[in-house]
This record gives sequence, structure tokens and C-alpha cells, in this order.
Amino acid sequence: MDRDGAFEFLDRAARGIAEMFGSSCETLVHDMGVRSHPILSIYNGHVSGRSVGSTEDILGTGRELDDEARLRDQVNLSATTPSGQQIKSSTFHLIGEDYNLALGINFDYTSLVYANRILADLINVQSDLKSALFQGGDSALADLFEQCLAALGKPADALGKSDRLKLVALLEQQNAFSYRKSVPYVARRLGVSRYTVYKYLDEVTRQAGAEE
Repeated sequence: MDRDGAFEFLDRAARGIAEMFGSSCETLVHDMGVRSHPILSIYNGHVSGRSVGSTEDILGTGRELDDEARLRDQVNLSATTPSGQQIKSSTFHLIGEDYNLALGINFDYTSLVYANRILADLINVQSDLKSALFQGGDSALADLFEQCLAALGKPADALGKSDRLKLVALLEQQNAFSYRKSVPYVARRLGVSRYTVYKYLDEVTRQAGAEE
């Protein structure tokens, strides 16, 4: 494949990817044989504000690339544009005897970050209805804690981090964190901060997702 054929292939791929993923996906072809890596073609250039001939990168700089960056693919990396957009960026090289071209893909997911924050607010609750309506919610939480602690066979003050993670996992399985003020209660019993309990819950959730 000569240089013209390589560019034609990458340009078609860039155009097709931009059409497939919509206006938030910028695609372009760079001439990586030149240290300033000028843009040979670009689609949805409004994402970064660049056009054909530009030597700026997605970060808004015009710096020359080092030798390794001019040859190595970069896959699924994060970047922030000068205007604050959050980008997932990948670059794929096509190198021949007399050319070094690269396909760049930059997906602007800023709106998804905002949407995720809105969703988090929508599903956030202060406590469960059961403990709010009926007395004994706190004692029920205490009973659950004691049951899960007994399963570990150690007193609370003798638990290491791995033990505390197991305890939080057991409590989560029993829906203990749906009770009113469950996180402060567990934090107090374990002798850690509320922030630490939230970190444990996040780690437990990630481990469960990895296992699935």
C-alpha cells in the first residue's frame, strides 16, 4: 500500500466512525511523519476546534511529539481540552516505507458526566422506608451487625482491613445499608471514618462487578 492508498483508507475509516458515533466523536488523520503532526483530514472538528492543517493536539498544544509517541498506538486515554471538555482519546498508526499516518479518535463524554451526576442525585435516598416508619430500626441494624460480625469470628476491634471488607460485604448482602444512619453506625462500630466505610462499599461493589 502506497501513501495515497493508506491515506484513503484511514480517511474513509475516520469518516465512517464519525458518522457512526455522532457529533460528539471527532476523528482525524495525522501526518505522523512530520514532528508537528499536521492534520490531513478531520470530521466533527468542532469537538476540539481544529481543522485541516492544524498542528495542535487535543490538549490544545502545538508541541512536537517525541519519537515513541510518533510510532506507538495510544488507546483509550483521558484528555481535557482547553475549553474543559472531557475526552477519551485513541490514536492508531499506519506506517509504510515512505509514510507514517495515524487515525485519531476523540470522543467527548462531558455530557455523560453531567448525566451521571443527575442520575446519582435521582437515585440517592436518605434512608429506607421501613426504618423510618417503624421503631426498632436501629436495633435491627445492630442485630445484623452482630450476626455478620459473628460470622467472621473476631471482635470488631481485632479486624484488619480485609476482615472489615468482608464484614461490609456481608452487611451489604443483608441490605444493612438501607437502614437509617447505617454508615455512621458501621463506622462507629469499626472505629473508622464514614469516608472509609463508603470506600469499602465502593470496593465491595467493584469486586462484585468484576466477579460477574
